[in-house]
Parts: sequence; C-alpha cells; structure tokens
Amino acid sequence: MSAPSETKPPRKLFRRRHRLAGSGYAPVFEAKLRKSRGAITVHLRPNGLDEHRLGLSVGRRFGNAAARSRFKRMIREVFRLERFRLPMERGGAYDIVVTARAHEGVGQDVYRAWMLEAIDAAHRVHARRVGRSGDVDG
Repeated sequence: MSAPSETKPPRKLFRRRHRLAGSGYAPVFEAKLRKSRGAITVHLRPNGLDEHRLGLSVGRRFGNAAARSRFKRMIREVFRLERFRLPMERGGAYDIVVTARAHEGVGQDVYRAWMLEAIDAAHRVHARRVGRSGDVDG
C-alpha cells in the first residue's frame, strides 16, 4: 500500500467514452475551429465534459484499408498517451476530430508532433475567440 502523499499517475486507457459518437462529428465540423500540421487537420469543439473525445475521419483517398487502419491506430495511440496533457477549455475538454490527406506513411512520433501542435494552435484560437466575445459556449 502506498503512502497517502503519493499520487498515482493517471491510467492511460482508451475507452468507449473517449470516442466521439457518429452524431457528434457534425457539430465539431460546424464549429469551424481547425488547424493543420503536416498531412493532418484537427477540428476542435468544446464539449463541456471532463474528458476529451476523439473522432477520426479518414476517406478512401487516403489509401487502401490497411493504410487507413494503420493511421487510425497510430492516432488513437497518440491520443491515449497524450490526452492528459492536452489543453483544457474553461468549460471542460474538447471534442477532437482528426482528418488526413494522402501522404507517405510517417512514424508515430511525427503524428504526435503534428497532432499536439495543431491542437495547441486551435486551443489558442479558441481562447482568443472566447476572450473577444465574452463567455461563449461552443
């Protein structure tokens, strides 16, 4: 048993509650808060929850089924490992949808850098928008 002063690190899991449901994609795209880095584009929308949720939208133009699946696995893994470090909005977390253009496959570390940079940039834009217009929900 650990001493009371020690805190356990958060468990890095990717559960169903961390996935964005099918009906949740349209509001994220309609929020028009997106940033691109490399071959990926990240769309954000505040969700008012305690946890970020991830959605992936990868079309056939990206590549064959194996390439699309590999990309989605890598992005989910980046999200699983980094979701506790992602910026939080005043009202809670974000719904995040990642889309991608066709490109040569790169490693998980490159996807991590692209995704984190895009999320940070979109978060800064959201903070400026909220600061300008007062307290805006979503």
